[in-house]
Amino acid sequence: MRPIPVAFHVWFIEVHTYGIGLAITFWFGLRYTERRLRNAGYEWQWVTGMFLWVIVAAIVGARIMSVAPNWSQYSAHPLQVFAIWQGGLSSFGGLILAVPVGIVSSRRRCPSLPTIRFLDLMAPVLMASWGIGRLLGPQLMVNGGGHPTTQWFGMYYAGEVGKRLPVPIFQAAMDLGIFATLLLIERWLRSQSPAVPPLPEDVGADVGADSARARHALLPPAGIIIGAGMMLWGIERFLDERLWLTDPSHVAFILVQLAGVALTIAGLVVLVAKYPAYKKWRTDGPVEGGPFLDDPKPTTTPRPATPTTAPTATTPSTTLASGDPG
Repeated sequence: MRPIPVAFHVWFIEVHTYGIGLAITFWFGLRYTERRLRNAGYEWQWVTGMFLWVIVAAIVGARIMSVAPNWSQYSAHPLQVFAIWQGGLSSFGGLILAVPVGIVSSRRRCPSLPTIRFLDLMAPVLMASWGIGRLLGPQLMVNGGGHPTTQWFGMYYAGEVGKRLPVPIFQAAMDLGIFATLLLIERWLRSQSPAVPPLPEDVGADVGADSARARHALLPPAGIIIGAGMMLWGIERFLDERLWLTDPSHVAFILVQLAGVALTIAGLVVLVAKYPAYKKWRTDGPVEGGPFLDDPKPTTTPRPATPTTAPTATTPSTTLASGDPG
């Protein structure tokens, strides 16, 4: 059985399937990010500019993290460092550089979008993109398989001898599973949204059902989705490396496992830290940073001025302002 082709020719140009897969993955991530921002009520036209920087940062960071522990393999042929079509991109390296670039860019281009809310919106995008990228990236590159195997599901990969564990397929299944889990958590949180009394401007107004439902469905405290994503993906990366991938004697094996453990612990810390805000949201309604769905900027309705006329003997002295709860 022959390996999956990793390149083909269009006239005299050699085209690498790995690069096409990455391009499709980034395009999907861009469009899905725009959709999630638009559905959440935020501006989305700025995303393309951010993505250009994120793509560059992700590739550079992923390549550096892959080459650095294996420099002895590149020192004799330094130009091979730029041969990314042959594989050698580290997931954690891409995140370490791309996430800060994305955060800084989002803050500059969309100041109304809080950073932690941005990360919540991006967590499902990352997991879906990672799942697609595993199938269209490592599955189609040189040395894309895992440990040797004789099992029926083993596959042949270019640059590797014998049947190998189809680790990219395993990873894609787990990443898409995490993606589905995050969407289910989002849906569950929306179902837990506390009831909200009508807004003053809605009283007596003919408000459409969709608009009213959107305004009265409160966003949960930001941080829950990204916390869950960090924890689940950290567990996945630890298991990937432990069970199917690197030689235990290799330094990259230890680094990736430690990074997976650290990401899992960080995600758990975020969830624990957000639990009090979640409880307050369930009982008291909006919390700081949790506006209405179609009003991303926290706003304060100005209280009408209270007449300062001194009370008389026949006029009650206590007046309830219209902006106060009754």
